[in-house]
Amino acid sequence: MIARVWPFARWPVLIGIGFALGFVVPYTLVLDHRVKTRVTEIDFTQPTRVYARPQLLAAGVPMNAATLVQELDAAGYTEAQGDAHVPGSYSAAGNTFLIASRGYADPVGGELPRRVRVTLGGGTISSVYDVTAKKYLHRSHLDPARIATLYGAEQEERIVEPLSRLPPLLVQGVQAVEDRDFKNNYGIDVSSIARAALADLRAGHMVQGGSTITQQLVRNLFLDRNRTLVRKFNEALLSILLGAHFTKGQILAAYCNEVFLGQQGGQAVHGFAAASWYYFGRPVQTLRPQEIALLVGMVRGPSYYDPRRNPGRALARRNVALDAFHTTGLLNTAQWQAAKAAPLDVTPQPRLAVDRFPAFMAVVRTQLKQDFSDAQLRSGGLSVYTTLDPAAQVYAEQALDETLHDLGKRGNKLEGAVVVVEPVTGDVLAMVGGRKSDVNGFNRAFDARRPVGSSLKPFYYMMALTDPAHWSVATLLDDSPVSLKLPNGKLWTPRNDDHQSHGEVPMVEALAKSYNLASVHLGLQLGVDRVAKFLRSFGISGVQANPSLLLGAADMSPFQLAQLYEFFADDGHALPLLTLRGVLDANGHVLKQYAVKPGAGQYQQAERLTRWMLQQVTEYGTAAAIGNSSLAGLHAAGKTGTSDHQRDSWFSGFTGDRLAVAWMGRDDNQPTRLWGASGALRVWMHLFEKLPSAPLATSPGDGIQFAWINPATGQGSLPQCDGAAQYPFIAGYAPQVQDHCYLQRLEHLFGNGNAADAPPAAAGTQR
Repeated sequence: MIARVWPFARWPVLIGIGFALGFVVPYTLVLDHRVKTRVTEIDFTQPTRVYARPQLLAAGVPMNAATLVQELDAAGYTEAQGDAHVPGSYSAAGNTFLIASRGYADPVGGELPRRVRVTLGGGTISSVYDVTAKKYLHRSHLDPARIATLYGAEQEERIVEPLSRLPPLLVQGVQAVEDRDFKNNYGIDVSSIARAALADLRAGHMVQGGSTITQQLVRNLFLDRNRTLVRKFNEALLSILLGAHFTKGQILAAYCNEVFLGQQGGQAVHGFAAASWYYFGRPVQTLRPQEIALLVGMVRGPSYYDPRRNPGRALARRNVALDAFHTTGLLNTAQWQAAKAAPLDVTPQPRLAVDRFPAFMAVVRTQLKQDFSDAQLRSGGLSVYTTLDPAAQVYAEQALDETLHDLGKRGNKLEGAVVVVEPVTGDVLAMVGGRKSDVNGFNRAFDARRPVGSSLKPFYYMMALTDPAHWSVATLLDDSPVSLKLPNGKLWTPRNDDHQSHGEVPMVEALAKSYNLASVHLGLQLGVDRVAKFLRSFGISGVQANPSLLLGAADMSPFQLAQLYEFFADDGHALPLLTLRGVLDANGHVLKQYAVKPGAGQYQQAERLTRWMLQQVTEYGTAAAIGNSSLAGLHAAGKTGTSDHQRDSWFSGFTGDRLAVAWMGRDDNQPTRLWGASGALRVWMHLFEKLPSAPLATSPGDGIQFAWINPATGQGSLPQCDGAAQYPFIAGYAPQVQDHCYLQRLEHLFGNGNAADAPPAAAGTQR
C-alpha cells in the first residue's frame, strides 16, 4: 500500500519535511529565543511616582475642616455614607472626622493602616483618637497624595506585585472567568480553539477568540491586535513555547501585572494593582469581592466596560464575574448575594497624577537630577517623597487667581508667583509659577529674576543692629533729601514714595513705613561696600556695591527671596529650601534621604529685633492691611517691596509656622501701577485667610529687653510721659532714662488735683 502511494506522496512529503526543516524549525527556534529572552528580561518597567508629604494629625496642629477635607481629597480619600471602615474613606460630622487610613511606607518609616477620630476646635486639631486601639495618639498621618508620575518612553502605569501579595480571590477569580483549565492546558486550549474556529467559519470572518490566559499574555507581550491567520498561528506557537519554559505561577504573575485595564489620556493602566488605584483609589490588597469582580470582568474590554463612562455595562459584567466566582465555589451564597447588591463604588475621577503641580515639579526634577540619572527617574520604579502640602498649594493658586480677578482689567496682563515654606524645616510646601498654574511653562517662582525693591532693607537694618553700641530700633535716622554724584557723572536723587521727607524718625518707623531716604542715609553710614558684602554672605548673587542697592536694585526670584526670609522666619537659621524628603527604590529600600540639621543661629539678637520691626510693618506700616483685618491675630511679620516705576510688586511675610513670598508683575517688564501693598500683599492675605497657621510670638525672645523711650528723641523715658513707647533692645544696651518729663508730670499733678489722678503707665504706647 505504502509502495503504491509513495510515488504520489513522495514530493508533497519531501516538500513538507523541507518546509519544516527549512522554515518551521528555524522559525520556531527564533520565536523560542524571543520568548526566553523577553520573559526572562521582563521587569515590567515602572514609572517613578511622586508623592506629597503625609499630612500630620496631632493635637495643636493648625487645621480647619475645609483644609482637612482638601487634604483628604488630594490623597484620594472618599467620603463614606456612614462610618468610615474601608481604607481610604472618611466620614465627617461637623468638626469631627472619622478616617480609615490606608497606611504607607516612606523614607522615614511610614505607618500602618488605622481608624482615627480627629476632632477640631479653635483653628487647631484638638485630639486624635485611635478607634480600634481605643487610645489617644500623640500623632498620626494621612498617607501622602500622589502628585506626579515620571514616565519613560512608554506611558504605562503599573505597580508590580507578586502573586503572594495579590488577594487570593483575585488570583483564583481571574482563572474562573478567563481560563478555568489554566492549570492543565499547555498554553492553548484545543477545544476552545475548535469552538472559536467553528464560529469564525459560520460568520465568514474572525468573530470569536478561544484564548487562554497564556495566549492573552502573549498578545500583550509580543503581538498586535490584528485578527489574521498568521497572527493566530504565531499566538498559538508562542503560547506553547511560553508554557514550555515557564511555570504556571510565573505566567499568571506576569499576566496579572501586564493585563491592560484602562486609559487616562496618554497613560495606559496595566495590571490589577495599578487598576485598583485607578478605579478605587486604594491598594489592591484592600479590595472587596465586588471590586475584584469588576476588575476581573473588565479584562474582556476595559473601554467597553468602563465603570465611569458605562456604569450599566460595567455592573452587568461585574455580576457575570461574581456568578463565576459563586459557581466555582470562590464565594458562598451569602457573599455572592451581598456582592451583587453592592454599588460599583468607583471614585468619581481617576487617581493617576501625571503632573498636577508643574512649577513645584520643575524644582523637584532639578533637585533629583543631582542624585539620579534620567534613566533611573524614567523607569526605575522609584517612589519620590516631596515636601509639598496639597492644601497649601491649592490655596496659593486660588490666592493668586482671586487677586488677579479683584484687579479687574488691570489684572489681565499681570503675572504672579507664590512660594510657601515651613520655616523650621526649610520645606517648600507650595509653589505657583504663574497665573496658569496647571500648565507647564516658564516657572516665575524659580526662574524669573526681578528687582526686589524694599524687600532688601531689613537685611542691612539688621546689619546695623549687630552693633548695639551705636544702633538700636529707636535710633533716629535722617529722612532728608539725598543727592549723590555717581561715577558716570549722573546725579542719583532717590525719593520717598509719598514725595515727602519726614525729618528724623526712629529706625523702626523708617522700616515700617519703608522710607527710602532714611534707609539710604543708614546704608551710606554703614558703607555701601559693607552692605553689599553682608548681602552676599546670605547667598545673594549679582550684588553690585552701588547706592541703588540700598533700594533693592538686585534681581532675585521668589524662591531666592523666600530662602532669604527663611533667616528671619526661623530665628536666624539660614536653612536651604528643600522640595524633597527622600527616595525609595522599586522594592521599598531607601536610596536617599533629604534633611537639613540647623546649626547655631547667626546674629540672633539683631535678627530678633529686626523680626519685631517687621511685625510693626504689618501693624501700622506699609502692610497695615494685615493688622486691620481678621489676620491681625497672627501677629505676622513681613515687608513690602516695589521696584522702580512700579514694575514689580512684592510681599514677603511669615507667621509662627509659615512663610510665603508673593510677586506680581508683567512679563514685558512694563509698569503695573501696583505697590507691594496693593498687589502682592493681597495675594498673601488671600492665602492666609484660608491656610491654617500658628500666630507669631509677639515677644522677640531671649537676650532682648524692653525699655520706655521718647520716640521723638530716641532717649530713655518714663512710661508716664506723653508719647512714651516701649521698644526692644539687646539686653544691656537699653538707654538710660533721660526724659523725666517733669513739666508734664507737674501738669498732671496740679491739673488733676492730686497725684492719684495721674495717668497710669498704660497710657504709653507699645509699638
